[in-house]
Amino acid sequence: MPDRQQELHLQRTGEAGPRLWTRSFVVITLCYFLLFLCLQMLLSPLPTYTKERFHPGDFTVSLVTSVFALAAIVARIVTARLMKKVHRNVLLFGGLAVGALATAAYSFADSVQTLLALRVLFGIGFGVGSTIMPTIVSQIIPHDRIGEGIGYFGLSTSLAMSFGPMIGLSMLDEYGFASLTALGTVSVALIVPLLLGFRSIPAQPAKPRPSRTATGSKTPFNYKIIVPALLNTLLSVTYGGLLSFIALFGKEAQLPQVGLFFLFNVFTVLIIRPISGRLFDSKGHAAVLLPASAFVFAGLTILSFAHNTALLIVSALVYGIGFGAIQPTLQAWMLRDSPPEHHGSVNSLYYNALDFGVAVGAMVLGVIASHSSYALMYRYSACFMIAFFVVYLVSVVVRGKKSGREAASATKAS
Repeated sequence: MPDRQQELHLQRTGEAGPRLWTRSFVVITLCYFLLFLCLQMLLSPLPTYTKERFHPGDFTVSLVTSVFALAAIVARIVTARLMKKVHRNVLLFGGLAVGALATAAYSFADSVQTLLALRVLFGIGFGVGSTIMPTIVSQIIPHDRIGEGIGYFGLSTSLAMSFGPMIGLSMLDEYGFASLTALGTVSVALIVPLLLGFRSIPAQPAKPRPSRTATGSKTPFNYKIIVPALLNTLLSVTYGGLLSFIALFGKEAQLPQVGLFFLFNVFTVLIIRPISGRLFDSKGHAAVLLPASAFVFAGLTILSFAHNTALLIVSALVYGIGFGAIQPTLQAWMLRDSPPEHHGSVNSLYYNALDFGVAVGAMVLGVIASHSSYALMYRYSACFMIAFFVVYLVSVVVRGKKSGREAASATKAS
């Protein structure tokens, strides 16, 4: 029996305790890091390269990021549907090939239009990969350790967000754009031999027969995951404000080393993710989300008053605790409340909510900043966490009343 089948057999039969740190889990987490590393290495340098190479207007430069995000969102939606008809390995390796080829071709683009077309292609490849790999890993993680497993798996994106921009900007300055795109291509292409060489992809689960209601219609949409998806959007709005405007805030507040925010933010994210995952598994999402939302609110408020490096670092540490705890908890919540055959759609919705929130945050908070200041903008950004808190409490109350009615109906029926 192959190694992966042995692991699944032991988990099903209970002959050994459920293992999280299997070979498949480690390799897929590493591959997810490589995919996001390519994204993050090029995300910051590409607008600069586009401006210097083609001299377009600011709106055209912004399209380098926005068309990629739009393509990724559409690709995730389509991928979640195709996974029900096409074998996921075909989709995954096809998406990785498209992403690698698009990255390799960046440096050969002779016009802005060509570069934007390549960004769309990369968005498609990235969208496919960022839907299927989390779906595979959710099949590997033991069900009663889903929070802890997603927490560790999410470290791959946190590390890529920390090291990717630094590597990308250094490569661009020292070796040029062609060398940077070559490194990004290798990063994505390396995923294929890693997955195949270590036989890390488990067998695809058998497609269940579609269950039907009494009227003959298919099982309705799982509305339980709407609330965590909405909460993810509200959280991501605050992160969009940080990605888009913290450099400008640094100039306004005369903070020459404002980039330290992301370095110290990632430091606490790396620490809190595994802790929050285990807390979710043992105590539920309320034990994580309520205090974590307060940390995000406090981090943004402190940042808005930061006029020295010490306060900047404190705000980054506090924000990182909240952000690092909330993100994996929301994803684990969505996966736990959904059957395995729907995990592709769940991961698609989770990441699309994140990208949508970042895009909305950049636009809405940008308008606020243009009519006030970046410091005041971050105080308004913190208000989105008040909305987060209210939405969560309302959902808990509504769910509690619904459970009470169902329990009362069951008692009467008995």
